[in-house]
Amino acid sequence: MVAGALFIEALAQAQPAQSQQIFENVTIGSKFSPDPMTIKGISGGSVSARSVAGRAETPTGPCVGFVDQPPDHTIVLTSFFNYLSLQVESPEDTTLVISGPGGSWCNDDLQGKNPGIAGQWLAGTYKVWVGSYDKSNYQPYIIRMSEVGLLNPGPYRR
Repeated sequence: MVAGALFIEALAQAQPAQSQQIFENVTIGSKFSPDPMTIKGISGGSVSARSVAGRAETPTGPCVGFVDQPPDHTIVLTSFFNYLSLQVESPEDTTLVISGPGGSWCNDDLQGKNPGIAGQWLAGTYKVWVGSYDKSNYQPYIIRMSEVGLLNPGPYRR
């Protein structure tokens, strides 16, 4: 946990004042702007993703890795999305757990070593966890949310 705290402090010092927010919570509706919308955080924790998701496998992928007990982000969707993608970008291999209306979903390695989930989303509140493969291994990430398919989201940038 100390390494994570040191990284957060270094990240805050290295970023311009308007970019210091991490672990943001967002509320969005259809045709949100900007698209893609980005939020930042630090992956990992000491709790198995399987226990947070309540199962080992979902239709969108395996529930693997380690996360913090509380979610990293809460995303409130004010309307139904016929298509919404949520993609994690990180310099390290990360995992994803999302819990919301209709259940929980997990993913690993949607694009390279980056997880993501895309498709139809019901209106409601979603809890999002980004995990690391090693217990208490913390890595920076960016989540990109978009109503359009990202063919090439580009490299990870802090």
